[in-house]
Amino acid sequence: MKIVIQRVTSANVAIEGEMVGEIGSGLLLLVAISPEDSQEDLLYASRKILNMRIFSDDNSLMNLSVQDIKGEILSISQFTLFAETKKGNRPSFTNAAKPDFANEMYQSFNQILSENINVQTGKFGADMQINLCNDGPVTIILDTKKR
Repeated sequence: MKIVIQRVTSANVAIEGEMVGEIGSGLLLLVAISPEDSQEDLLYASRKILNMRIFSDDNSLMNLSVQDIKGEILSISQFTLFAETKKGNRPSFTNAAKPDFANEMYQSFNQILSENINVQTGKFGADMQINLCNDGPVTIILDTKKR
């Protein structure tokens, strides 16, 4: 599982011009599932994301989590994070999970997160337009296989 975590002051996602998800201050997650991912990966990633101290405290130190600031999460499926670009000029996505498994895992991941925080999502497999105001900017990559 690979996740790009972006600290945002706001973010939204639209499909064919219709807004389907919107948050204020919090995290934008770009989430990619691999065929090897398990429930353990989902639990690990959700725990890390909910507790990662990447928001500034009163002393401008990154000491607060998304939960501490009562933030929100916008979670977007993003299989292209598994793009392999070593050969040729056209990326290969063979390291990404097949759509049925990936969708099931993505929905489970969002459900786990939503037990603790407001989670908005795009639509799995859709052509989405994402707008964000990156805060900092702070962008972190979480790979559950590299722990």
